[in-house]
Amino acid sequence: MRKFWVALSSIEEIDSSFIQRLYNYFGDIEKAFNATDLSAIDGLSVKKAENFLRLRDKIDVDKVYQAVVDRGVNFLTFEDEKYPQMLRNIDNPPSVLYYKGNLFDCNLDKTLAVVGSRRATSYAKEALSKIISELGGTDICIVSGLASGIDTTAHIAALDNGLKTLGVIASGFDFTYPASNKELYKRIENGCGAVLSEYYPTFQPIKFRFPQRNRIVSGLSYGTLVAEASLKSGALITANLTLEQGRELMCIPGLITNPNTQGIYKLLKNGATLVTCADDILEALNWEIKIEQQNLFNLPELSEDEKVIYETLEIEEKSVDELQAFTKISIDNLLMYLTTMELKGIIKQVDGDRYKRVV
Repeated sequence: MRKFWVALSSIEEIDSSFIQRLYNYFGDIEKAFNATDLSAIDGLSVKKAENFLRLRDKIDVDKVYQAVVDRGVNFLTFEDEKYPQMLRNIDNPPSVLYYKGNLFDCNLDKTLAVVGSRRATSYAKEALSKIISELGGTDICIVSGLASGIDTTAHIAALDNGLKTLGVIASGFDFTYPASNKELYKRIENGCGAVLSEYYPTFQPIKFRFPQRNRIVSGLSYGTLVAEASLKSGALITANLTLEQGRELMCIPGLITNPNTQGIYKLLKNGATLVTCADDILEALNWEIKIEQQNLFNLPELSEDEKVIYETLEIEEKSVDELQAFTKISIDNLLMYLTTMELKGIIKQVDGDRYKRVV
């Protein structure tokens, strides 16, 4: 039975929604594949039905199935019990999910998608790496798209901090895109997570497939963290899909002078959760996980004034006026430090102008 799912997915001219329509109508994937009369399927044009039957007749089911096996590619079909439940619940779920690596070593009940610009700034990469590092020691799995920029940063940060990661690609496994991530692919596949695709191994990384795979990135995840995005960024597609799928949307703030943050601030204005530290993610997703934090006084990025502010917040939260009175730091410098420390995830603003420690 499973080979018929693979056979249908090998027809490049149809997609998962078409396969699901056939499956839902016939109730059996083998019957769907071998059907000769599709005229009773609502909304299916005669031309599209005839085109499918013509392409279907060219398929050698056993041959296309064996080609997947010979490549060492694993797969799950929509009918399989182990098919990820979060993905099953979205509109247009992949009919087949191909993968390499250890998918079931990942905790699919604690998945966080990370998306953002391919031309990410050093600030965005640093901020994202810091937040993911704070998740180290947990069983959270980071999901991203194995593209350049933020995706690559997310995967590497996850691996460097002992987290599992899932990379969802926009082609079949015969291709590595971008080629610069070849070693990252291998690192993920060799015990640190899995690389996944809905595409038969021979399908190329064509432009339209990248936004299509975004629904899988968000669909596998309980929430999506956007690290940097312009108003035209593909990351906003994933953000919108996240909301459509009823999942949590979160954003890392960036410099307002950077055009790549305009999409971020649009999402924040529309209600996305602002994230400056790992605790913000855990709170937004209602995940009760204790994260062991390191001693921030040993970190070189804390200036002497920042250490004073941090010490002042040791017992309880304080207002800006209270902080100024205790620290004797000028109000202009104090506001600058508070903003910087909040972006570093050291403190957070609560109840108007009051601040408290995050760690």
